[in-house]
Amino acid sequence: MSGNVYDELKERGFVAQVSDEAAVRKMLGEKPITFYVGFDSTASSLHAGSLVPIMAMVHLRRAGHRAIAVVGSGTTMVGDPSGKTEMRQMIDETTIRTQGQAILIQLARYLHFDGTNAIAVDNADWLLPLNYVAFLRDIGRHFSVNRMLAAEAYKLRLEKGLSFIEFNYQLLQAYDYLTLYRKYGCTLQMGGDDQWGNILAGVDLIRRVDGGAAEALTFPLLTTASGAKMGKTAQGAVWLDAALFGPYDFYQYWVNCDDRDVGRFLKIFTLLPLDEVRRLESLKDSGINEAKRILAFEATKITHGEVEAENARKATAAAFGGGALRASGRKGGHGTAVISGGGTVHASGFKGAIGAAAVSGGGEITASGKKDVTGDITVLPTTAVPRARLEAGIPPAELFTEVGLTPSRREAKRLVDQGGLYVNDERIDTVERLLTIKDLGPDGGMLLKAGKKKFHRVVAG
Repeated sequence: MSGNVYDELKERGFVAQVSDEAAVRKMLGEKPITFYVGFDSTASSLHAGSLVPIMAMVHLRRAGHRAIAVVGSGTTMVGDPSGKTEMRQMIDETTIRTQGQAILIQLARYLHFDGTNAIAVDNADWLLPLNYVAFLRDIGRHFSVNRMLAAEAYKLRLEKGLSFIEFNYQLLQAYDYLTLYRKYGCTLQMGGDDQWGNILAGVDLIRRVDGGAAEALTFPLLTTASGAKMGKTAQGAVWLDAALFGPYDFYQYWVNCDDRDVGRFLKIFTLLPLDEVRRLESLKDSGINEAKRILAFEATKITHGEVEAENARKATAAAFGGGALRASGRKGGHGTAVISGGGTVHASGFKGAIGAAAVSGGGEITASGKKDVTGDITVLPTTAVPRARLEAGIPPAELFTEVGLTPSRREAKRLVDQGGLYVNDERIDTVERLLTIKDLGPDGGMLLKAGKKKFHRVVAG
């Protein structure tokens, strides 16, 4: 190991709280240790916010430390009250197990589980067989109810009500740490800052039961400069599963981040050397776009691979550079695409999932297929609509909302009144104007545009 990875974590912005900074820095700098992070199985995919603990784990792995990723099928059956104003919805065990396996597959892309230096476990394996009375006698007696109620996570819930099953969550997470300490010699647990009380409970349990020394480190709960929760958009979560949120859309999420977020996102969500990050941070005015493109490429490469990152970069660069775009006829991506510059966007003949694209600059949008094209927009969002519906005619408010260009029909109607909805670059002047088969160009598609920046292609299915 070169240098001390704790210093790098701190400079990159991963450290919110630490149980004993001197002890943690020393343990990470002397010899390889075993650390763990837990991921509850509350969904079938992790999201961009989950990349904070994942990237911290990657840095420690690169420094020679052993990683344990704990999928919390057992704790998910109880539900973590931390950061929640209401009790989590109860999920059946089969769904929890299935979601846990999906999360493990995602984590393997980053951590490369080999059973030795990177280990994947499921806490259901040791939590579900527990004898409740024996657990209370052996573990529960070490917990002070007064101390637990003083924890921020529980204080927030007491006003609206805290269920007894949730009250047990801290005991189970602490027992996870004790189990991993005993079986793998794990001496560092990391997690989001809302987990601080739970992680410290595990540190204390190891000391009380086994007389051992263990440490805690938490990450900041990131929000964007605009105040939005990391990994969330107006359209929903930025999933790490390509089937839920395509690589092109993932690229666009990063390339369109707030200028104020670029520096810290480069530090946390890429593996670029800090010297290069500092250079990119120093860029001003239009130069910040270079930093955004690098951020988007590096973040997409880590999650979806270099090929998908390059595909997304090329599709975006064609428009940024003023060149025209073409479609190759294969299936496209899902979600939100952003194209900037003065090029022509020409869509033809591919099917894809619902999404919205954003276009800025002075470029022309056309579905006519009459212009020469040089780029590739196979990743841009397209929706196939049954031909019968198009033959009958679809109200613009209905179709624009259906494909995700507007959040509601009311909003779509408002945009019509303001002159903000277009089909094939022609303004829609009235809500009575139906979108029909006649709006399909020679290439078989129509291009819908909402405002100045969002567009979506529709083809007959």
